[in-house]
Amino acid sequence: MTDAFRTERHRQGMATRRSVLGDAYVDRAEAAKTAFDEPFQALITEAAWGHVWSRPEWSKRERSMVTIALLAALGQDEEVAMHVRATANTGATPEDLREAMLHVAIYAGVPAANHAIKIIKNVLDEMNATQSHGGQA
Repeated sequence: MTDAFRTERHRQGMATRRSVLGDAYVDRAEAAKTAFDEPFQALITEAAWGHVWSRPEWSKRERSMVTIALLAALGQDEEVAMHVRATANTGATPEDLREAMLHVAIYAGVPAANHAIKIIKNVLDEMNATQSHGGQA
């Protein structure tokens, strides 16, 4: 998508996406984009990041917790891991994630929460290891 065709919603979405997921992640995703998935990437940048994640009614921390809970309930393992990594930018804490998983257990089922808890623990351990090694895990 050329800059001339990018909407303000797309520009806002890209800024929000970068603030949540980090420049390195977004740069890798943009570099991997092809003509096949470019329309999908534009859609999620505008709709998910530009419209929903950019709304001022909830903080990024709140959106992060809800997103992780929904992804856990749906069994979207890779997305759970990606959004747990994003908590470094959103401010959601391990305690927030624990509470979200308690909700998942009650409203979506214990197996979904149990599986997501394993993913969350692994990602948090990776993040802690990276942080304790000065960014080099």
